[in-house]
Amino acid sequence: MKAVIVDRPGEPDALSVVELPDPGKPGPGEVRVRIHASTLNYNDTLVIRNPRTPAGHIPLADGAGVVQEVGEGVTDLAAGDAVFGCFFPQWLDGGPTVDNFSTTPGLGLPGYAREVVVAPAAQFERAPAGYSHAEAATLTVAGLTAWRVLFSDGGLKPGDKVLILGTGGVAVFALQFAKLAGATTVVTSSSDEKLERVRQLGADQVINYRSEPQWGDRVQELTHGGADIVLEVGGPSTLPQSIRAARIGGLVSLIGVLTGTAGEIPTGELNMKQVRLHGLVVGGRRQQRDMVRALDGAPLRPVIDRTFELDRLGDALEYFSSGVHLGKVVVEL
Repeated sequence: MKAVIVDRPGEPDALSVVELPDPGKPGPGEVRVRIHASTLNYNDTLVIRNPRTPAGHIPLADGAGVVQEVGEGVTDLAAGDAVFGCFFPQWLDGGPTVDNFSTTPGLGLPGYAREVVVAPAAQFERAPAGYSHAEAATLTVAGLTAWRVLFSDGGLKPGDKVLILGTGGVAVFALQFAKLAGATTVVTSSSDEKLERVRQLGADQVINYRSEPQWGDRVQELTHGGADIVLEVGGPSTLPQSIRAARIGGLVSLIGVLTGTAGEIPTGELNMKQVRLHGLVVGGRRQQRDMVRALDGAPLRPVIDRTFELDRLGDALEYFSSGVHLGKVVVEL
């Protein structure tokens, strides 16, 4: 089977297209899945460019395809089911149970940059009805992260005000989910072109954070008191403005650290405003199933910016890393 591996960890040309042995039939509790699509996430770039990644590692945490065969004891899935991957296969229900990526496909385990996967059935969930494989692949990381921020943890309800930083995969899903739920949205970007595109997707207000560096105050004005939920992706450089933008008692959900992993936090303002600051990473299978139920029959479709073939995964990574995309970058197999 065709696959892409991290052949030269840490080097600019780290990836190689290879032929690997077919993984064979599934064992008890396993499924065999033909992978048809994946999408790119920030963590994928970190793994591929990390010199400590083991040579031969198969990357990509998103994956979607069709079940070809099930092993003994598998009852939740059947041959012919369209499925997509679970980020934390062992986190079944309740609060967070995992604080590392050792059990995450594409990060700690072999990922989906390959044609066929044989793995425990818990690693896959049925795709929403009517979704293409490319659309389903966007849900593993980006879709589920946005769902958890807004609904599982944020308790979003109609009329709430949501601030969304950026126009990447999670951000665009958050915009779509929020509008589907009847919320008011404010989106930030440094690109006027992207801001116009998110307006077309339903954003109620937009802010160019380069021309308005004190955008937290601007959000306060636009929302007449601050955002109920803030989707925070930047980390130390943007967190102070996100806290400023939140309403008294609001929620700031930190899902990314694009500007670093440490920095100053305005603890006085955080305390006086009684803002809840919440760090999170994707979500568990129960949240994933809730999301799929909501999407079954819903008019929402993921925003796909551009599609690459698996042979061009390196080009896809360069395009993704340039930051020019809006929504998801897909890799088809």
